[in-house]
Amino acid sequence: MQVVDRKIIPAFKAIEKVELIHATEKRLRNNIPVYAVNAGTQEIIKIEFLFSAGMYHQSMTLQAASVNSMLEEGTSKMTAAQIADAVDFYGAFLELGVEQDSASVILYTLNKHLKATLPVVEQVIKDAVFPQEELNTHLKNKKQKFLVNNQKVATVARKRFSELVFGEQHPYGRDVKDADFERIKREDLIQFYQTHYRSNNCRIILAGKVDDDVYTQLDNLFGGNDWSGLNQFSQKTIEINSTQEKQHLVYKDDALQSAIRIGKIMFNKTHTDYHPMQVLNTLYGGYFGSRLMSNIREDKGYTYGIGSGLVSLKHGGYFFITTEVGVDVCKNALTEIYSEMDRLREELVSDEELKLVKNYMLGTFLRNVDGPFALADRFKGLLEYNLGYDYFDKYMSTIKNISPSQIRELANTYFDKGSMVELVVGKK
Repeated sequence: MQVVDRKIIPAFKAIEKVELIHATEKRLRNNIPVYAVNAGTQEIIKIEFLFSAGMYHQSMTLQAASVNSMLEEGTSKMTAAQIADAVDFYGAFLELGVEQDSASVILYTLNKHLKATLPVVEQVIKDAVFPQEELNTHLKNKKQKFLVNNQKVATVARKRFSELVFGEQHPYGRDVKDADFERIKREDLIQFYQTHYRSNNCRIILAGKVDDDVYTQLDNLFGGNDWSGLNQFSQKTIEINSTQEKQHLVYKDDALQSAIRIGKIMFNKTHTDYHPMQVLNTLYGGYFGSRLMSNIREDKGYTYGIGSGLVSLKHGGYFFITTEVGVDVCKNALTEIYSEMDRLREELVSDEELKLVKNYMLGTFLRNVDGPFALADRFKGLLEYNLGYDYFDKYMSTIKNISPSQIRELANTYFDKGSMVELVVGKK
């Protein structure tokens, strides 16, 4: 047996190409598309029912989130407790989630228990009744959490920033108000549910051990026309109305820390500059070794953490910088944030620093495609934007080939201080 000499550093091997297992597509009898990532060694499966039922599609605040949260609170045949017990008994897990554009119902279960657990999911998706008592409790708990979080400068900054960059009437920017918890009614939830949680608005993504029996069970329970939508709802496009005023302060007299949020409307992952901007963002504030962290945390000690991000949404996207600092160093922190922007606009990044960022991004990508569930999540990110798997090839190619001069050109295009919306919550 060969003994490994741990004093010798392993040879570095560059990532040349990553071969991913692609999702395959089938259709149920009612034409619901089913995408499967058949991979993994364990007898476990993840089934995600994906609906265009996010906040973008709601007609009133709290509607989309409340509907999704209340799906497992009871059906005409099962109480919330019975639903929970039926899933827990088999060691399965039911996960509900709502985002800006979509909402999902996800089942994690052993393959051998699918026949017992999938009918419970059918009940949740096709026969939710939204009991009034449970709704009252849900809204009461959500309001209490809302009131507590609204005392935090970071929460206020995140919500107010969305209003500023998208507009207060845009679905991505609309903030929850105290009165919204009293305004929303059971009938509002039922109306949204009956429109959006229907077969003509559903896609299914499978991950794990997928065989013919899985498709058969899905088709038996979800392939009929008993839950088809009455009407095909329209995919509306709403205009983004960003603020023209660039500096904003939400003053809090008792604040010990100020939350800083800076950014602008940008684009989503379908844009040609999205991949290059991911490299620029990572370098600037997208990982622990970024320039923002090195300067404002490590060197100046103004904060425990600071970062930047590029967010892709179906109907737009935005760039943001976020941190919390002591009120006494808020102005200094702002100066340093813009100073790091200027450095990228004026100076070429060194080959050594850029190589470090590239290796970090390529390594992170490998970690994010490890296993069937991760592969399914990456595929979901393509599906939402009608992108193909060549998207990942272009991503890796961009990381490998982008040059310091291209980084500086991007910074000059998108890192203009005058185009940024600056928000401080606390004291400045």
